[in-house]
Amino acid sequence: MVGGLNGSVVNKVVRVSVCAAVTVVVALGSLVGGGSATADSLSRYLNLPLVNRDASQGPGGVHPALPTDASTLQRLVDQARDRGLDPSSYEALLFQYWLVETTTRAGIDLASWNPRDGVGANHQNLLKSYRYYEDLQLAHRELQWAGMGGLVGGDFGGGLLDYKDATEIFEFSRLQPVAHAIVARANELAGPQAVNSLPGGLRALARVGAQITADDLRQVQGQILVMQKNIFSDLMPMHRAYVVGGLPALREMNAAGLFDDEIMRAWEGIASKEPAAVAAGNARLLQREQGEVIAKQWDATRNYKGDVGEAMTYGSTVAAAPSVAGVVPPRDIRQLTVPGRAPDGRKVIVSLPLPEWNWSVYEDRWVYISTELLPKYRKQVEYNWPALSAAMRAPYFEQMETHRPTRNLLPLMQSVLTSIKVTYQ
Repeated sequence: MVGGLNGSVVNKVVRVSVCAAVTVVVALGSLVGGGSATADSLSRYLNLPLVNRDASQGPGGVHPALPTDASTLQRLVDQARDRGLDPSSYEALLFQYWLVETTTRAGIDLASWNPRDGVGANHQNLLKSYRYYEDLQLAHRELQWAGMGGLVGGDFGGGLLDYKDATEIFEFSRLQPVAHAIVARANELAGPQAVNSLPGGLRALARVGAQITADDLRQVQGQILVMQKNIFSDLMPMHRAYVVGGLPALREMNAAGLFDDEIMRAWEGIASKEPAAVAAGNARLLQREQGEVIAKQWDATRNYKGDVGEAMTYGSTVAAAPSVAGVVPPRDIRQLTVPGRAPDGRKVIVSLPLPEWNWSVYEDRWVYISTELLPKYRKQVEYNWPALSAAMRAPYFEQMETHRPTRNLLPLMQSVLTSIKVTYQ
């Protein structure tokens, strides 16, 4: 007994009072605009366009009006579900919810994540995003897209770090005379026909390498960082939904229109954990990444200021060295053989240890990915898991710092001059 009343009665009175107080607070909050998860506020977030889905329009999530805190988004999505709304009406809200779930889990502040702030400002975001990729692979053997993305991310991030300081642009300027000497040597050995058959990126490097400015570097870096966030934003929410809610969570995203039935089937294959279906499903996710999510952005990067973008993307193709075991560097695949005529009129073939293709061209990139990265990464997962998992458990800062491929670009190009071969026909 408390004050003459039975304790259970007191508890009931307290609970009723608390509920009444909460009701009053929520009602008042909605009147002054503070009820962020009320039914009325939900309508503000329905049928919003995904204006920043490709991460190119600014920092934050897919629409500037959407909240970026997980608890508010959770309440709003639950309300939409409870009201039985068609998922397509809360597509942007659902996408933002899973994106915030993912960035929160990775330790990234979505609201301030702006890829155009540069490499220095995004260094931690790079480390945290790729660390999260690898952690997913370590915890779920079937999530091979995430594992490969994390492993290759060290090479990608290391390349960006090579030039995070704009004063290091001198490296590209030093490439111009070497590229010019390679083109001149091809002309000397096999004439204009051979020169015209050289990759556009090599010829562009010979023309404008020394004219590439620090601002050009910042622009291209910003575009590449936009692509990195774009990939994370598109595919990692799917992975988080899979881990937390399984196929039902992914089916809700599919019903909302966030991805098509083919991607849903890819996830069903991954969830089956049957090796062939897992491999096929992850390959489809990778094809989505490269062919749908960032293909146009790579094209825009290559086309930046004409020769400038062409030269820089070709240079990155020469420098790249993916760290997946057994993978041949892009520069060693489809190396140059160009026809021409020697000064004495004989037909010749000039061979150079440089790639005839450019990583920024989707069709060429996909051939390399599907013949090198995909099969060799799968082999690592299925037959050499201890070594692969050990590599992924290394601190990500170390993984990135030990893969700085662009530093090797000048000596690689210089070695080409002494490796040119001529075959007379």
